[in-house]
Amino acid sequence: LLPDGSAAQKQQETGSSPHIGYFGGLQREVYYYADEKITIAEGLDSYAGMIWPAALALCHYLDSHRQQLDLVDKAVLEIGAGTGLVSVVAALLGAWVTATDLPVALNNLRANVMRNTRGRCRHPPRVAALAWGHDLESAYPASACRYDYILAADVVYHHDFLKELLDTMKHLCRPGTTLIWANKVRFEGDLRFTQDFQRTFHTSLLVEDGEMKIFAATCRVPHPQ
Repeated sequence: LLPDGSAAQKQQETGSSPHIGYFGGLQREVYYYADEKITIAEGLDSYAGMIWPAALALCHYLDSHRQQLDLVDKAVLEIGAGTGLVSVVAALLGAWVTATDLPVALNNLRANVMRNTRGRCRHPPRVAALAWGHDLESAYPASACRYDYILAADVVYHHDFLKELLDTMKHLCRPGTTLIWANKVRFEGDLRFTQDFQRTFHTSLLVEDGEMKIFAATCRVPHPQ
């Protein structure tokens, strides 16, 4: 709890409009999730450096459904972690977290994750490179990399790589894994990907708020061992 009120109360007060400050030329935004103050530095020169609406929606969902999801001691991987906000929240809620993105995004991702979790969570999170659809079995072998949850927020933005994104989701989503994908629909390509996603996985709609949707998914058929 914060000295002047609960973190939940603070988040309700600020909503999706965080406190904003500038430090060393970098814009930093402050959020309150998982009963903690989280400070995120944005890198405004790339998609990965921005905090997207679906990330905020997913953070709120994880925080407000913490007892139902029970992330404590669960293995969690985030696809396209960007600034790391979702991964930070999952780690603060007790999960073993692996935050992934392209190599070019890892410096800011790592700094945000470490700044907000060091000494504050059960399991130190790790940050790793993951290029969608590329060397998945060698980088994340199915026999060794098994996750309770795969998280993804606003990853449907580069429409030339949606097949690779779906292939990555399929590879990582094993029997026993729940994939939670949050997305704000912006283009027709989002709708096509959603149809492919629903054909590929067993899906349920967890949240629908206008163009913002959060899906839960599990694999349709067991992977060969």
